[in-house]
Amino acid sequence: MASLKEVRGRITSISSTQQITKAMKMVAAAKLRRAQDNILRMRPYAQRLSGILANLSSMTEGSVENQFAEKRDVNKVLIIAVSSDRGLAGAFNSNIIKGVISQINSKYNRQYEAGNVTIMTIGKKAFEAFSKRGYNVIGDFTGTFTNLSFDTVRAAAEFAMNGFVNGEYDQIDVVYNEFKNVATQIVKTEQFLPIEENPVDENPSAMLVDYTFEPSKEEIIEELIPKSLKIQIYKAVLESNASEHGARMTAMDKATENAGELLKQLKLTYNRTRQAAITKEILEIVGGAEALASK
Repeated sequence: MASLKEVRGRITSISSTQQITKAMKMVAAAKLRRAQDNILRMRPYAQRLSGILANLSSMTEGSVENQFAEKRDVNKVLIIAVSSDRGLAGAFNSNIIKGVISQINSKYNRQYEAGNVTIMTIGKKAFEAFSKRGYNVIGDFTGTFTNLSFDTVRAAAEFAMNGFVNGEYDQIDVVYNEFKNVATQIVKTEQFLPIEENPVDENPSAMLVDYTFEPSKEEIIEELIPKSLKIQIYKAVLESNASEHGARMTAMDKATENAGELLKQLKLTYNRTRQAAITKEILEIVGGAEALASK
């Protein structure tokens, strides 16, 4: 059985840890509110713009050159992995790492064996993890979340877009955590480039949109499509940011609860140990008194 001093030390240590995890939970909750508001405002705009982009790409096929919709044999692949710069967020970062590795093993194993799979990381944790595992990692955008804005994310999007246009990559995918709620984040894998056209489903007429091009198709292609692609990356980063704070809030809440349960057990152990020590001292005193009386 541990001594009273050891138990007191553990109680003090765990109490301090509990205060830290409780404070981190409150900070994550405050950041989550802002991040959640940002992504809820961005989603309708990004989804609508993505639909316009797909329709526009379908309508202009063959009539206007769209370098971002060019389909090639997939020999060289770029995967954009969106993680966080900090840990203590439960399985948030490990799920992204597993998602990227699963994507490589299931879809791009041939390209990986040929050394043609590259990972571009947005977030320090993904950069460190894939670098240690020996993957080909480029474009370390670890400062993105320090001052998160469209301008900071645009650099990452332009890096990937230029790589596709220059023929460095034949396909680009994005892997990120989609924010569902505080306790749930879903790992999403989406094709970024080439642009996917709207599929023809059971109701093809629902997919047909009659656009009036002003000033011209060429200028629309030149301005709207690059902007839309950057918005898609920005949305993925905002989703990841909200998911990170939600995951951290949940993890710190659970850690605070676990610390509370551990403190209860330690205090019970402390009281039992103290009671046993007092009982032992009383028995020694009584035994000594009886020995003196017998003389």
